Amino acid sequence: MTGLLLITHGRLGNDMLDTVKEILSDCPLAAASIAVDANSDPDQLFETADRLCDRLDDGKGVLILTDLYGSTPSNIANRLIDSHNASVISGANLPMLLRILNYPDMSLKALCDKAANGARDGIVVTTRKQAS
Repeated sequence: MTGLLLITHGRLGNDMLDTVKEILSDCPLAAASIAVDANSDPDQLFETADRLCDRLDDGKGVLILTDLYGSTPSNIANRLIDSHNASVISGANLPMLLRILNYPDMSLKALCDKAANGARDGIVVTTRKQAS
């Protein structure tokens, strides 16, 4: 199965993983999270992420989620695709993560598509009807 790595600001990735484990009662993919804060050393975090990718990849690749494109977590994640069979998706949210974990047997490419669709489909705007 594809591995899953979240690299996010603060505990966002950890909290999202904990939340989906509560919802699903389990995490069907090998998953890990790295918290990035203002005092983090990006090079040291990259080394940690590099080791985690090695551990999480059982031969089918690693899907890496980040919270904000162009940020430190995203920059660390995008460096990993040079040395790993990995794809990076920025803009991680709970619907995206749930979609990924509901299709654990899909290929890395198919999971990327499911994740992006889950993220978009999970955004719903509800407004109050205006009186005429």
